Amino acid sequence: MSIDWQPTANLDTLRERARLLTAIRHFFSERGVLEVETPILGHGGSTDPHLDSLSLTATTPAGREHLWLQTSPEFHMKRLLAAGSGPIFQLARSFRDGEVGRRHNLEFTMLEWYRPGLSLTALIDECGALIRAVLPTDPGPLRQRRYRELFRETLDVDPFTTSLADLRRLAGQVGGLAMDDADRDGCLDLLMSFVIEPQLGREGIDAVVDYPASQAALARKRLDPEDGVKVAARFEIYLHGLELANGYDELTDAAEQGERFADDNRQREALGKPGVDVDRRLVAALESGMPAGSGVALGVDRLIQLALNKESIAEVMAFPTPRC
Repeated sequence: MSIDWQPTANLDTLRERARLLTAIRHFFSERGVLEVETPILGHGGSTDPHLDSLSLTATTPAGREHLWLQTSPEFHMKRLLAAGSGPIFQLARSFRDGEVGRRHNLEFTMLEWYRPGLSLTALIDECGALIRAVLPTDPGPLRQRRYRELFRETLDVDPFTTSLADLRRLAGQVGGLAMDDADRDGCLDLLMSFVIEPQLGREGIDAVVDYPASQAALARKRLDPEDGVKVAARFEIYLHGLELANGYDELTDAAEQGERFADDNRQREALGKPGVDVDRRLVAALESGMPAGSGVALGVDRLIQLALNKESIAEVMAFPTPRC
């Protein structure tokens, strides 16, 4: 029986990948941002209801312990920020269960960086500068697009005020699915991914801002100046219909972070998903005082895919999950 042992990316592509990783490191070196390394295992995992963590049992000095493979290096890097690291970045191996496809892999490379004292708008500009430093041609202008306005322009609905019944009806029509039991975020996510996302980043780099407060994750919340509704102080970067990065005005309130972790696990239970151990060391780090600032995570494999004009991330990885 023949076994597929060879890499899915050819050697020329892997050389180009190495060159682009060097370019990323040079970008941050020029800006005085420290490269760090943190564990891929932790005592806490991501409680996000929309992510599924991988875990294992290992023998440690404490005996047999349940450890989590990190979905991103965020928690450990925030502990470094609380310890006074200043601006930091990392090219980290990250893991997410069930995510395999043209744009996904169970194991992937995440570029994550944090800028104490930097505004969200300034971080968006820095993301644009990094993308331009990696791509072989200028991707075009960078513009901010409000989440609310995208829904109004594209679907003629207000994601914050339209009734859940109407959102379910529209999402069902668009996705061809029964959405009778879907919650508000489920409907909005479907409409975003099926209708809006494919149009983003076609004339430059699009940064979508002011997501619903329910989608804040680990970001602060702020008020929409239009009517005072709470929105998430976060952004997502899109290019050629592909989501590249997700950034936050980082939450620094330990009590609120603990509440969000607990609420996430309640949502997981409601969805029939197992609970995830909370990273209590992160909460303790926030209690000690993490500086205000912004942070962002960017999918390196996707960016390299665009830079090298490939159809899938498997073409820029040596051994994706089906062949690992």
